[in-house]
Amino acid sequence: MKVILANPRGFCAGVNMAIECLEEVIQLFGSSIYVYHEIVHNKYVVNRFTEMGVTFVDAVSEVPENSILVFSAHGVSPQIRQQARERNIRTIDATCPLVTKVHTEAIKYAEAGYNIILIGHEGHDEVIGTMGEAPESITLIETPEEVAALEFPGDAKLAYLTQTTLSVDEAGQVIQSLKEKYPHIESPPKEDICYATTNRQAAVSELVVQADLVLVLGSQNSSNSKRLMEIGKSAEKPSYLIDGVDELLPEWLEDCETVLITAGASAPEVVVDELIQYLEDQYQAKVENAVVRKESVRFPLPKELRILQSK
Repeated sequence: MKVILANPRGFCAGVNMAIECLEEVIQLFGSSIYVYHEIVHNKYVVNRFTEMGVTFVDAVSEVPENSILVFSAHGVSPQIRQQARERNIRTIDATCPLVTKVHTEAIKYAEAGYNIILIGHEGHDEVIGTMGEAPESITLIETPEEVAALEFPGDAKLAYLTQTTLSVDEAGQVIQSLKEKYPHIESPPKEDICYATTNRQAAVSELVVQADLVLVLGSQNSSNSKRLMEIGKSAEKPSYLIDGVDELLPEWLEDCETVLITAGASAPEVVVDELIQYLEDQYQAKVENAVVRKESVRFPLPKELRILQSK
């Protein structure tokens, strides 16, 4: 068996920053701290921190007063920040800077009187946080069909934003539909879909033609990981999203000569290594590293944490 290992894959700069942030907070204050939602959407990562004593919560009301609360990489709304202040909770913000960029754009457009059309998945943590910045001004859509149902007048001030972890191709279809219906619609000078999402999708799109099977390491609630699996399926290749080797089914590998392996932006490299080790042991797999793009992005730790480290 041949294994094609897609590069880039796995942790992006935002995920690296959020995980390093949480590790540093534990070093400074111990593990009896709280995180609002999952620090990143990955079961392996969340379980590791839970075993260390970190508590993940879905509401600020679950956090005792005067505790320490870390905001996840996906960002939060102003309402959540206000709730934390009211409970005298000390917060450290591990929001990915690329998500913060979208929040800033939402505020800017709303203050300028625009109706904002946000392209994203309903219920996703990032979307909830972005919509919370200007709830009266934002309309959420996901498909070209939903564009057709929009009823803004032709002279309305409109702008669109996107969730950072969307499929580049699918978002492009929605954007094209928006521009056809509202030719004057505005957008930020730099697109919102993050570099890491784009790069991982490009790698799978380029390499999938060589594969009989696509395995994506990542969790089911990881939007960018799901997009990678969908690219494999759209190429008519059997494609599966798994958290680790324990979820691999032997029947997927029957008559399979070439496996393409990648990992979502919140999946740690250890789960990739475990899968490769299994394929080498059981199927005498030979691994080929395929580099499609190179990445060198790094985000600094949150300012409030850097200040604490310097004391």
